[in-house]
Formats: sequence, C-alpha cells, structure tokens
Amino acid sequence: MADVVLDGVTKVYPNGFQAVTELDLEINDGEFLVLVGPSGCGKSTALRMIAGLEEISAGELRIGDRVVNDLGPKDRDIAMVFQNYALYPHMNVYDNISFALKLAKTPKDEIDRRVREAAAILELEDQLDRKPGQLSGGQRQRVAMGRAIVRQPSAFLMDEPLSNLDAKLRVQMRAEIARLQRNLGVTTFYVTHDQVEAMTMGDRVAVIKDGVLQQVDTPQSLYDNPDNVFVAAFIGSPSMNLYEATLAADSITLGSNRLAISPDVFARRPDLESRVGSEVIVGIRPEDMEDAAIKPDHAGDQRVSSTVRLVESLGAEVMVHFDIDAHTVHSGDPDAVRELPSDLDNAMGSAVGRFSPRSRAKAGDQIDIVIDTARLHFFDPVTRLAIRR
Repeated sequence: MADVVLDGVTKVYPNGFQAVTELDLEINDGEFLVLVGPSGCGKSTALRMIAGLEEISAGELRIGDRVVNDLGPKDRDIAMVFQNYALYPHMNVYDNISFALKLAKTPKDEIDRRVREAAAILELEDQLDRKPGQLSGGQRQRVAMGRAIVRQPSAFLMDEPLSNLDAKLRVQMRAEIARLQRNLGVTTFYVTHDQVEAMTMGDRVAVIKDGVLQQVDTPQSLYDNPDNVFVAAFIGSPSMNLYEATLAADSITLGSNRLAISPDVFARRPDLESRVGSEVIVGIRPEDMEDAAIKPDHAGDQRVSSTVRLVESLGAEVMVHFDIDAHTVHSGDPDAVRELPSDLDNAMGSAVGRFSPRSRAKAGDQIDIVIDTARLHFFDPVTRLAIRR
C-alpha cells in the first residue's frame, strides 16, 4: 500500500486542449478517494495519468516514495478495474484472474493460492471454470476485481466500473466494492460521474469541473459546506435549488417573496452583515422545503405559495415540483444546461422539494411551502463562492 500524490499535475493535448489544470490531490495510504464530476471534466484523464496511460504535461506524480512520471504502467505497481471489465472471453474465470500473475512468472502454487483466496473473497469459487459469457454482469465485475486483487498492488484505480450494470445491481455492487476495499485496506482512486455513487462509497470525495479541482472533503462535509455554487448543486440529489436574492437585515427577498431570517443565521456567517442591501445567491436544499399543510405551526413569514407542477411519490418521500417567483441561477454544470430554458436571464425559478409522504399535494394544487431559512446556503453572485464566515 502507498500514498498517491498528484502535485500540480496538468494535461495539455497536442491540439492545445487543457484537460486537467494543476491538479493537487493526495490519496492517503489505505484511503478510498472518489473523483466525481460531469462528463468531459477531466476525471478519467486524471486516472489515466496515474495509470501511465496518458503522459503528464506538467507537475509531479508520486506513488509511495517514488516519482513515477516517466515509468511505464507495468512499473507503477497499480491495478486497474475498467468500465468494460476487459475480460478475455476465451479464458475461464480462473485464467482471467491469474493472467497477470502468469505473465509475471509467479510460481504456480502461489498463483493458485492467490486466485482461490480472491475467489473466496468475491464468492466466485463455483464460477472458476466458466467463461465470461456465461456470467452475469455482477459476476463479470467480480472477476475484474479479482484480477486486480491477486496482483496485491500498491493502489487500485477504478474507472466507472459500475456504469454498465443495471440500477439494482449497481447499488449492490457499490456496497460490495466499498466493503471489499475496507477489508483489503488498499489505496483506491475511483472515478465516476454519479454523485450518489461518490457520496456512498468514498472516505473522501474530490469534485472536479473543467479540469480544475473544486473541493475535496468527506461526503457529509461536501454536502453541508460546499465551497461554491457548482459543488452545492452537483452534490445532492435532487440538486440544490439556486436563486438570485436580495439580502436585508432580517430577511431575504426572492422575487416577490420575503422570507424572514433569524439573527442566528448572521451570527454563523458574520460576512453576511456587510452584504445587507446587496444581491446574493441563495441555495435551498429540497429537504429544507415542506408542505405547509403538515407544518401548520411554522412561521407564516417563511413560506411561499405556488402551484404544483408534478408529484413523484417514492414511498418514503415525495418529490414535489413547483415554481418560485425568483430568477434561477445556473450552477455551471454543463449537463444541466439542457434542462433550463434557453433564455436563462428570464428563467423564473423552478423548484423541487422533498416532502413528507403525509403530504397530499397533487399536480395543479395551489399550496404553501414552508422553507427552513435557518438552513439556507449563501453565495457571492460574482465569485460564486460560499459565504460562510
């Protein structure tokens, strides 16, 4: 096992496109770190530079106590798990798992011991004689994991290994991979575009956008304390609702709506005092909205009225879509641009609230929505950085 350190790592392609910019990231010994971001943000390029499959344009990459910029993939003591599994279809499971060990001329008895140990860990003992085509998607993924495990590398690199699985199996396999990594204690760098996957699996999560690292923290800290508008909206499902607002000494104004704010909000964020009378970006998590019909005692000056557009009942919770009379702020996620009207300057605020299943709201209803203003997030409208101090 070993630390993996990226120190100012940059990738510029011959055509001048800069895929990764001065990436500073440390994956601690034995840590499961997930790199997450939208499509085309540079996350797979970062992984491929660690693997030695892409040349590093600038910066330094260290695995353990070695600088490995100029080392080939086979000399870096890492093992990769690919999105497409990369299994040999003509080989059975035993031979697929043992292939790298045979190339390394490992003694036969050692190969057999490692393969059978990995098969026991992955519950593949009964599948060793079968070909990949005879296995389920989850079993093929386990074989790919087994091939990495037997090499006993310093680090695992995983490039969206669950994206080809169906939704139910993906949930099952992400739990299995997280459990396996903790049992083995191997330093792991895992790339995904799925923020739910990132939040449920990683010891820490790194968020990247346009090749630039945005924030690295534990999943809960990322969710509770995002550094900027992009991270705030990208982490969390459904996404944070973001609006233009005007801050007053005891309230915020969203369009025609005035929402009262307690002094505690300003006490926790002293920098807000200097912004009274100014524009800010306000973020509201879906779970901080509720149907006022089931919260009749909540203050009347912390409510907005709207017409329900859509209700998605999920059993334990209800996703209610409605409009807020306020201008929406786009997070900067390129995958979300298509979901907003083309005239963003005039886009009035769509919203989604995570309501209790006791809510009886249905499409077309005029309802009051309670907003927990103690839990609002505030951002600078120019820098788009969080106002937290």
